[in-house]
Amino acid sequence: MLKLTNVTKRYDQFTLNCSLDVQPGCVTGLIGQNGAGKSTTFKAILDLISIDDGNIQIFDCPNQHLSMKYKQQIGVVLSDSGFSEYLTIQSIIPIMDALYDRFEKQQFIQRCQQFNLPLKKQIKDFSTGMKAKLKVLLALSYHARLLILDEPTAGLDVIAREELLDILRDYMAQDESCSILISSHISSDLEGLCDDLYMIDKGSIILHEDTDVLLSDYAILKVDEQQYASLDHQYILRFRKENYGYCCLTNQKQYYLDNYPSLVIEKGSIDDVITMMIRGEKA
Repeated sequence: MLKLTNVTKRYDQFTLNCSLDVQPGCVTGLIGQNGAGKSTTFKAILDLISIDDGNIQIFDCPNQHLSMKYKQQIGVVLSDSGFSEYLTIQSIIPIMDALYDRFEKQQFIQRCQQFNLPLKKQIKDFSTGMKAKLKVLLALSYHARLLILDEPTAGLDVIAREELLDILRDYMAQDESCSILISSHISSDLEGLCDDLYMIDKGSIILHEDTDVLLSDYAILKVDEQQYASLDHQYILRFRKENYGYCCLTNQKQYYLDNYPSLVIEKGSIDDVITMMIRGEKA
């Protein structure tokens, strides 16, 4: 569906070097701190910036050569773009109808009413959550096969975030051939949505894992100096010095449960993995 191979974009103080693969029928998450390279990756995918090296394929076609037919099968939500806030939903509808051959006007209106988005109110008077939901509903309004969503839940409260994620779950349930690439620095939003996760830091992918594997097999070991010295380090991905000794990240939790029953072993959340992969040292 979407594949980036050794995509490089160089700036004065930042370099993107990214490879990732979004499979048909899958939701893929791109996680990382603000400034890690998520938005740059999305702009490269959409050909909004030129790349220095590598290649990007969408629907098995180079992204620079996508026909209008294929472009109409991509739904996009970017954090820093959208319609003029002086427009209303009612005034956006004929624009969408002219732009997209498969725009579903009545379905779009019904979804706006379902999520309490007023048709005749200027977007500038919408709440942050209403604006975010409108962007996603617009991206879903013309049968897109691929959704590219850059931080769609940023700035939303818990209820608004869950409502937006429900929209995406419904989209995937209706057509199993569709795919989503979604970025977020809010890991809890992605745990119950994504099939796999890429972690990006300083422009480079530092981890790719199935979400289920990450949540089941990754763990945090908390050990004192003596335990750390005697520990088998072959499955330690990162470690960090703490006041009590060491904090270690492993992707083989069961190995340490079986062989070191006296260790403190905590289930690793996505936030724990991010923190250790970025701030920890390589074992």
